[in-house]
Amino acid sequence: MAEKISIATPVQFSDPLPEAVDVVIIGGGVIGVFAALYLARAGKKVCVLEKGRIACEQTSRNWGWIRQHERDEAELPVAMEALRLWKEADAEVGGATGFVTTPINYLASTEKDLADLEGWMAIAEKYGVNSVRLTRQQVADLFGGLSNGQWSGGTSTLDDARAEPWEAVPAIARLAHEAGVDIIENCAARSLEIAASRVVGLHTEKGLINCDQVVVAAGAWSLLFARNHGVSFPQLSVCLTASQTAPLPNFTDQNSADEDFALRRRNDGGYTIAVCDGNDFYIGPDAFRSFFKYIPLLKESWDHTFLNPFAQKDFPDAWTTKRSWAPNEETPFERCRVLEPVANMKYVNKAVADFAKRFPSLGKPTIVQSWAGMVDALPDVVPLIDRIDPIPGLIVATGFSGHGFGIGPGAAMIVRDLVLGDTPKHDIARFRYSRFTDGSPMVLGPAL
Repeated sequence: MAEKISIATPVQFSDPLPEAVDVVIIGGGVIGVFAALYLARAGKKVCVLEKGRIACEQTSRNWGWIRQHERDEAELPVAMEALRLWKEADAEVGGATGFVTTPINYLASTEKDLADLEGWMAIAEKYGVNSVRLTRQQVADLFGGLSNGQWSGGTSTLDDARAEPWEAVPAIARLAHEAGVDIIENCAARSLEIAASRVVGLHTEKGLINCDQVVVAAGAWSLLFARNHGVSFPQLSVCLTASQTAPLPNFTDQNSADEDFALRRRNDGGYTIAVCDGNDFYIGPDAFRSFFKYIPLLKESWDHTFLNPFAQKDFPDAWTTKRSWAPNEETPFERCRVLEPVANMKYVNKAVADFAKRFPSLGKPTIVQSWAGMVDALPDVVPLIDRIDPIPGLIVATGFSGHGFGIGPGAAMIVRDLVLGDTPKHDIARFRYSRFTDGSPMVLGPAL
């Protein structure tokens, strides 16, 4: 059984704190680890700080989809590059990421839902993505005739992929370490050292690292770190639940989702299953600060968002979480080494029932384990990847809104270019920091 990465996972990386590096990356998730690898290969001295364990939060708790399909148009070129980079990285680590090329399918239960998928096909054709339309019969054939025939049709990107999240990024971290990256687990970043209005170092719980640049790729924790320096953006976190089934017949080895339910084949013979129409949101101070930015998204997601008045103790937006601190003070990052939200059994039970409804001859699957992860979200459902101009030397890559695992290597290439002072090969205007302050309307990207 694949175990989730948690604070109980043994430390793999414990390099001594360097006196000085070119760039420190805060966060040992998919973005931070790939960025560290690419920067080291570009000749930079890099240190990755992870307050808990490499890939311990959303990076290891997602569905494992590596998806071009149904991407926001601004994300799509990055996702296309990421697919190639995942394939290359998997070859370098001898298949240790679990990368498998397999279609990702979006299925429609009604003719209206099917019509809604047509917008993607125009984007796919524009960028040359290998996407096709699926008829009702073709969808039934995807599942070997075991489905209940409820789907009217769908769309599919044939050369998308999947990987095993809890294995993939630790494998890439080992590759980065071999390339010379210092990686320190169980070491929280505390605050920037700023002189002459620019970054000159980073304070950690183990001491100061001198550096010219800092990349914040800390997922759900990014805003908390940034706001301690007066940098704000409307990031919130939503909690999603997923489950692992016991091994089942390989009735499909593809990744599929409809309006309510998603599944993917796992390399251990089971399936990861989850509901698409249910998430938990914990109300805290940031929720009130960002409320108006989220109104367009709330109109679309209100029906499947469960509001909780209190987050778990020490979570990023808990009411009692400290919001400012000095470099010599304990921080929220040390008080919560790993976000461990509790799986919502209502969503687990619904996913089991949804599976049985769609595949009646297979019945209700046995659940081996369930887990939850905190997704770092932004109100337009696309990430922030940009230099933070008020503080030269600070770069933020966060708010991937549940899309970060698959696009991770491509986003990391953007981070690399920003650190090197190069112009990114992709247009990142939609990902800019200033969109939250210059009066730009929040134009929603695809939620899944």
